[in-house]
Amino acid sequence: MVSSPHEAMHRIFQEYPGLFSGVSEVLGIDIPPPTSATVLPTDLTENSPVERRVDTLLRIETEREGPFLLAVEAQGKKDARKTTSWPYYVSYLHNRYGALPVLLLVVCQDHATAQWAARPVTIGLTQWPTLILNPLVAGPHNMPVIRDVAEARKDLALATLAAITHADHPDVGAILKTLSAALRDAPETLTDPIVELTAQGLGTRPAAQQWRNLVAVDTSFYKSFMSEEIRDEGRAEGRAEGQAQGRVQGQALSLLLILEARGIPLSEEDRQRITTCTDPQRLSQWVRRAVTATTSDDVFTPAP
Repeated sequence: MVSSPHEAMHRIFQEYPGLFSGVSEVLGIDIPPPTSATVLPTDLTENSPVERRVDTLLRIETEREGPFLLAVEAQGKKDARKTTSWPYYVSYLHNRYGALPVLLLVVCQDHATAQWAARPVTIGLTQWPTLILNPLVAGPHNMPVIRDVAEARKDLALATLAAITHADHPDVGAILKTLSAALRDAPETLTDPIVELTAQGLGTRPAAQQWRNLVAVDTSFYKSFMSEEIRDEGRAEGRAEGQAQGRVQGQALSLLLILEARGIPLSEEDRQRITTCTDPQRLSQWVRRAVTATTSDDVFTPAP
């Protein structure tokens, strides 16, 4: 069964084909920026009962190197079957598309899988290999850990892929906070897919709830499906207990979740102050401060 992180790790290249330019730079491969990119059919099935599909396939045009094919595979765990399917993909694509150069990029979320995927696949005899496949691998071992908002804004698609590949990083909260802050000045056409892809890429990990909390801080900013879902939940709670009361309770709950996710301790007095507050505007201010606060005092006391 295909998982949501699997889908996000390759579908992001469909949404932002120029992403490979940044990824190749990170991986130390000298590939010029694309002048254009076209999403191609992923079905590699021939007239046989065996069905084969690559996750994402792009035709990328460059001025210096000309066109080439980029096959992107999202790999969540070691799979011995890939040692036969990956060489098939490359050979088939090379033949089908008129001998165009073919690159295989494997995206992983854990070090062990990335190390396994990076091993060359050799077909032939020991003394005379007929074909050697060398996949490019992007994962937590080589993708940048981006905690600087300015750096994230330089390439939002790369920052998104980096956040997804570092879903299990000890400092994933800071990584996601940086990405969220970087999106605030970006157009909706760019932010909407990123919000969804990030949520999808984090899957069921604890970091997924941290991302949800960050998005919930100001749902009026994000217009994506996930934010609509958050607003729907708020409206449902409002209808059950009264719209005004539901909004206040939702804000208080969001604030407590954010503080818990960020590891900021609360005294019993602070907790009671939050749960008994009936002013939605004040709660909204506290929620905004909680995103950057380091102590509970930072939440309740306005910055000078």
